[in-house]
Amino acid sequence: MKRAIVIGSPGAGKSTFARKLKDKTGLPLYYLDRIFHKPDRTTVTREEFDQKLQTILRTDRWIIDENYQRTLPLRFEACTDVFFLDFPLNECLEGAASRVGMVREDMPWIEQEFDPEFRQYILDFPKDQLPKIYELIEQYQDSRRIIIFYSREEADNWIETVNSNLQRWMNGIRMD
Repeated sequence: MKRAIVIGSPGAGKSTFARKLKDKTGLPLYYLDRIFHKPDRTTVTREEFDQKLQTILRTDRWIIDENYQRTLPLRFEACTDVFFLDFPLNECLEGAASRVGMVREDMPWIEQEFDPEFRQYILDFPKDQLPKIYELIEQYQDSRRIIIFYSREEADNWIETVNSNLQRWMNGIRMD
């Protein structure tokens, strides 16, 4: 494993999983939310975001956390490993609601409420985002290591047991 992406619905725990993966592998971790959003809740331009993303993608080792559907094909093309947290909708809604008011390493501000527009985005994720993600998974299934987790327990178990097999995983040997 040299270049990994962690994707899934908001509230699934992508950033938490990505941090644990970083701790196990020592790979640098990049949060796309930190690149796109400014602390004043404005965003960078599309050009600035794309430039920063391209700079990361050109490096040899990384973990990139987040979906950002528009650039997902670029990241699939550049990565060696995909970790997809495909959790039930209610679990994602609960996860997003539970982090309101918390300081987060992956966001440049503290969410003060569970924004109704963001909640709707999560509700629409299965119909608006999942089909494209599964298209990319199908397209790259033979050339990338792809692990799909369907529950937090599966993701937690994998990250806990990866330690004993980390060298094999880092050297490209499948463990799934």
